[in-house]
Amino acid sequence: MPKLAVITPTWKPDRDFFVALHRSFLRFTSADTVHHVIVPWAHKSHFKEFAGPRCRIWTHSELLPRRYVRMPGGVWINTRRPWPPVRGWVMQQAAKIAAAGMVEADAVLLADSDVEFVRPVEVGDFTANGGLTLFRKEGAVHAGMERHVIWHRVARELLGLPAAPPPPLNDYVDALVFWDPVRVRAMQARISEVTGMPWADAFTSQLHVSEFIVYGVYADELLDAEDRPATSPEICHSAYIRTPMDHEAAMQFAERIGPDAIGMMISSHSHTTALVREVAAQRCAEVAASR
Repeated sequence: MPKLAVITPTWKPDRDFFVALHRSFLRFTSADTVHHVIVPWAHKSHFKEFAGPRCRIWTHSELLPRRYVRMPGGVWINTRRPWPPVRGWVMQQAAKIAAAGMVEADAVLLADSDVEFVRPVEVGDFTANGGLTLFRKEGAVHAGMERHVIWHRVARELLGLPAAPPPPLNDYVDALVFWDPVRVRAMQARISEVTGMPWADAFTSQLHVSEFIVYGVYADELLDAEDRPATSPEICHSAYIRTPMDHEAAMQFAERIGPDAIGMMISSHSHTTALVREVAAQRCAEVAASR
């Protein structure tokens, strides 16, 4: 069984970002690693050229039960539970969880489409005590991060855990995150057991939910002490910005890449040009290789 699979949800408007990500994927992952790409059915034709031994193109309906029907406006209806409709963002999260639980690999790496790999990816670099590490920023969620606080509350409800203590709480959200497929399947089973319904129905019935928070809370609260994953080093050098990055800023950004980073991310919301992103990724790779 391969050591690694990479999972990326994307869509037609982000195709150019995906092209750069997939190119870096082919460069920096082993020949047996498959890139699993999740796209809306209507956009599948725009990604079919990438399909092959190292890239599998999935649609939401191939990963989740057929009772989920896409409606105009980007929402979905679960015909078993028509109300409330399932928001597209929540459906994407559910598809990621489904894919992570079904791929054949020792580890999955969830990669946003605006990520690019900049260093060879070796799963062994991110294991400790025989298990895969977990992206965890301890105490990073404060009371002012209202959405994160809600995500923690919902995660604990889905997992049948007591209410969360007041913030600060751990953050598990990032653009590039390792998950253990065995833990994903156990998390799915736990949600089904607690809620009395298929995990996907329970998850998609939520108006506000985060797949990363659910997985992180599961790993930290429900695994035995000896199985609780160690904290992962920072694997993604990220710029969560809303304004374009210029060449000088890109160079400064690249010079700050950490010693464990295998990827970089300049937010798609920044509208940074493709040329600047390419220069930043190239320089990140050069700096990473020198360390």
